[in-house]
Parts: sequence; C-alpha cells; structure tokens
Amino acid sequence: MQVNSRLFGAIDIEDSKIIHFVNGLVGFPQMTDFALIHDAESDGKKGIQWLQSMQEPQFALPVVNPLVIMSEYNPQVDLLPLFADVTFDEYDTHTAHTTSENAEEQPETVEKPTLAALAAEAAGVDAETILGEDLFLYTRQEGKFLGAKGEFVLSPRLDDLQSAFALTKAFTESTPVDYINLCAVFDNEEVGSGTRQGADSTFLEDTLQRITEGLQEGHSTYLRWVADSFLISADNAHAVHPNHPEKADPANRPYLNGGIVIKYHGSQKYTTDGISAARMKDYCERAKVPYQTYANRSDIAGGSTLGNISTAHVSVSSVDIGLPQLAMHSAVETAGMMDTEYAVRVLKEFWGE
Repeated sequence: MQVNSRLFGAIDIEDSKIIHFVNGLVGFPQMTDFALIHDAESDGKKGIQWLQSMQEPQFALPVVNPLVIMSEYNPQVDLLPLFADVTFDEYDTHTAHTTSENAEEQPETVEKPTLAALAAEAAGVDAETILGEDLFLYTRQEGKFLGAKGEFVLSPRLDDLQSAFALTKAFTESTPVDYINLCAVFDNEEVGSGTRQGADSTFLEDTLQRITEGLQEGHSTYLRWVADSFLISADNAHAVHPNHPEKADPANRPYLNGGIVIKYHGSQKYTTDGISAARMKDYCERAKVPYQTYANRSDIAGGSTLGNISTAHVSVSSVDIGLPQLAMHSAVETAGMMDTEYAVRVLKEFWGE
C-alpha cells in the first residue's frame, strides 16, 4: 500500500506491516490503519519513530521512548497527576458575569470542588464524614480489540487481571469431585506483597487452617491435605516482542495466542519443577489447550510471582503459569484473545478433579 505522507513523501508499506486498530485511536476513531516508520534523520540517537496514518497522509504521531530523551526521569517530579486548573475559577466567574450583566444580583464566585468533595459527591455522603481514604490513580481508557481479525486485546492492567478473570470464571463454573476448590487473588503484588492482604501474609494459611477446623479435623489432617494439594500460580508472562526478539531466551519463546505459558527459573523465582510441569501439561492436554514454555534470559534480570511467596507459608506442590503478553506494566498492555479462553478451559479441567 502506498501513502503520500507529509513527513516522508511517497512511501510503500507492506500489508503485513500495517497496524490495524479496530476502534481507531483515542480521539480519532475514523483512523484505523497505521504504519510505524523509523526516522532516519535521528540516526538512532533519539529512537524516534512515527505512527503514520494510512488513511490521512497529513497525520503522523511521534513515538519516543521517554527514557532515551530523559534518562534522569524522576517519578516524584515527572509523574505528578493533573487534577484541576486554578484559572478555571476566573473563567467561571467571567461566564457568570457575562450571562447576568443585566440582572440585579451580582454573580457569585464559583468554588471549585476539592478531590475530597468530588469523592464525597460520588459516594453520596458529606465530605466531613470521610475520615480516611486510599487513593489510587488508574488509566480509565477502555480496553480494545485490535489486529486484522480482532485477535489481540489492548488494555491497561492485563497483568494480572487477565489471569484473575480466567481464574474467577473457571472457579465459579467448576464442581470438584475429590478436592476442596480454592481461588486466592491477592492484593499489592507489585509493591512487595507484604501487606495483611498480600501473598506474603498469613491470610492463605489462616484460611486453610480455618477450613480444616470447620470440617472438625485437626492439624495433622491439615498437613496431610496440604501435602496432597496442588497450587497453580497464574501471573502473566512476557511474550516474544516482534521488535525485540533478542530479549527472549533462544529456546523458550512464548507467542500471543500460543496457549498457556509454563514458567521456569533456575533461581527458583518460579515454583515450577519437573513434577509440577508434567502435571500442568497433563491438564492442558486433557483440556485440548496448547502450552508453551518461558525461561528468563540468564543475562537479563526478571521478576517473580506470588507462587514462591505463597509456598513459603504453605508447603504445597506448585507450578507457575501465565498468559503471554507484550508491554507489561504499561498503559497499553497487549495480549492474545484466545489465551484467556485457553486459561478458562484448562483451569476448569484442574478444578473439576
């Protein structure tokens, strides 16, 4: 396909290189097809690329890694949220004066609500009654399907809401035969898990102990039941990035829509071993779900999951799995549509035992 772009003149783009956004870009829903073009004039120094519209030749957006331009990036200074414009009070006052200049009464200055007032209004209470709060910032842009056939999903927080959704759906649709099913979804994984509701608390162990007591069994029975149990730790995995395949291990290369990822780590940051991997593969084969493997490159540091944190409190055989995705921890995480279905199917096989 050829486009006569404003920045690069006439350029030919292979159909396979065209990026398709099913619902268009935010603010530009009519623009659905783009190509990522390298800026040769930057000579690789700034890593500038351009997202060139294939439908509007005059429209191109720069794509830049902020750390390349600003290596001293400081979240305290550079990541402060935008809440309000104080000059907007003057705008409100001016507007009120204009609309009421012939009226007898003088306009009153419009008082802009504080964050606490806005939260109180949303909750339907008086601001004075709010004695404490937990404040979080979220990307509120809705998730989108993209790809030539809608085969990808783009959304913030896929890590790890994608796995959490699959776990919850499979759990609520499964009936166990010989086991007690348990689904644990912990908070605060990205900040260390050391909270009372995190994986590094006693919450999981306490819950299992109380289930045992509720069934009028003792501690010895609890230990036997735990030893006979199996834990699946589900946390998304890095897929091979098409722009940077060199970042992936040469032999373990997960791809989007390629199925469940079984994760290994020589330093035991993942709980998978030979026995638990074999058991997970058996679940996949019984559910007719494809699986693939992931191992971190030895020369690149990697993260960990809640599996080894949880098993430090409850000694249970465990496997670490995930769903493959790109752009982990960004506002535009990208995953395969089919992988969610694969996860639900294999988890229902697991919880149906």
